[in-house]
Amino acid sequence: MGVDLLNVKGLSGLDRAAPVVMVNLMRFRARSLDGDGSGWDAYVRYSALTVPMIKARGGTLLWTGNAETVALGEADGQQWDYIALVHYPSVNAFIDMMTSADYENLCDPHRRNGCERHVIIATREAYSKLKLG
Repeated sequence: MGVDLLNVKGLSGLDRAAPVVMVNLMRFRARSLDGDGSGWDAYVRYSALTVPMIKARGGTLLWTGNAETVALGEADGQQWDYIALVHYPSVNAFIDMMTSADYENLCDPHRRNGCERHVIIATREAYSKLKLG
């Protein structure tokens, strides 16, 4: 994603110390832009580097799954391959990771190579059966 795509204005409007769950929607390229396998293969390389960075900041990967189909609403423009829910102890922890040199130089190239489209939605818990934090 890199700093250039971060919605700094939107993130600055959030309570930066509050926990957040990031909903990741991903559509993969048929072939990785670096020529090393599929978009999925590049995403697996990205995940292998990113998950330890998330954990180092007190976050955790809550859930991942294949996006099957749009069940309600317009399907146009809503074709996704994969969804991941990632909990961070604070918005600041997310921003710290996303703006770190390690993320920018080591992780993000794999994400860009593998993802045709990647959207992250910051969410605030309203109800959950999960015990977080």
